[in-house]
Amino acid sequence: MTRVFTISVPATSANIGPGFDVVGLSLSLHLTLTVTVPAPSPSPSSYKHPTITYSGEGADEVPLDAYKNLTTRVALYVLRCNNIPSFPSGLSLHCANEIPFGRGLGSSGAAVIAGVLLGDALGALHLPTERLLDFALMVERHPDNVTAALVGGFVGSYLKELDDEASEAASVPLSEVLPEYPPDAGKDWGLRPPVPPLGIGHYVRFGWAQCIKAVAIIPRFELSTAKAREVLPKMYSRKDLVFNLQRLAVLTTALAQSPPDPDLIYEAMKDRVHQPYRKTLIPGLPEVTSRITPATHPGLLGICLSGAGPTILALATAGFDAIAKDARKIFSEQGIEIDWKVLDVVGGSVVQQKQ
Repeated sequence: MTRVFTISVPATSANIGPGFDVVGLSLSLHLTLTVTVPAPSPSPSSYKHPTITYSGEGADEVPLDAYKNLTTRVALYVLRCNNIPSFPSGLSLHCANEIPFGRGLGSSGAAVIAGVLLGDALGALHLPTERLLDFALMVERHPDNVTAALVGGFVGSYLKELDDEASEAASVPLSEVLPEYPPDAGKDWGLRPPVPPLGIGHYVRFGWAQCIKAVAIIPRFELSTAKAREVLPKMYSRKDLVFNLQRLAVLTTALAQSPPDPDLIYEAMKDRVHQPYRKTLIPGLPEVTSRITPATHPGLLGICLSGAGPTILALATAGFDAIAKDARKIFSEQGIEIDWKVLDVVGGSVVQQKQ
């Protein structure tokens, strides 16, 4: 009997100001996979490789070969770590994507979580959330986006200190976890990937005031996470680290209070660890984050870079249009066009069987 199911994974925004590599927020844009698994063929010799179709954001960029596509490579990694060597014959996937690529809205994290959930569903593994996260962290390596994408909401996460053996297992180069399949790869190529150690990542959900929405101000250019990380210093002053820690301690509670306090949150969303160093990569960033304030824009709570950027995230309870239009004016002074969306904070990933 043919089996059909969907996997829906939300966009995410990481850091939220002072929470560099620590906090993430799931948002109401989604990557949705529709998966069709045909009934097993009575003739194993007639194996059919997976087919992929893709629509929406990034449709002209994404590889449609299951052995090159990030989501299906992650799925195969999960399957092979659980002694299932291949995809079901005739597997068909359609990916509908609303998450822009290279904009700081967690597109790669969503693809990784979709792959982990796809492998889990295809193999009927029924892995617990903590184990799903282990697999995701072997690929993504930073917990903020993938954790928020998996469990949803406003989430804090950290990587556990592992013993030497587990640390070595978790530090396998990504090229060995998800190798590029060569054209002449046989069915046994890459059959024994490194299995993730147990308990790599841990998380907690914070509260969130339902009246708060996120205005995503999305410049029309891409910025890779790797490039955005290259500009960061290797060492920080104690003063700057304390600055961020103080604000993060306040922010994680302040965003759950109703009504939220704009003055408290605006100050608590400031950062000295990553945003000041990325301003050279995102013209207009300092002006947007300093000229759009609760005093000038009633309803605004705080404003920050979304992940590695270039998207800017404004948290607000009202005045969404004014915030976005004034951000557009500031970016236009730098010759940059933007798009913008008002987004909700949503739940995590969902796998749903179709009747």
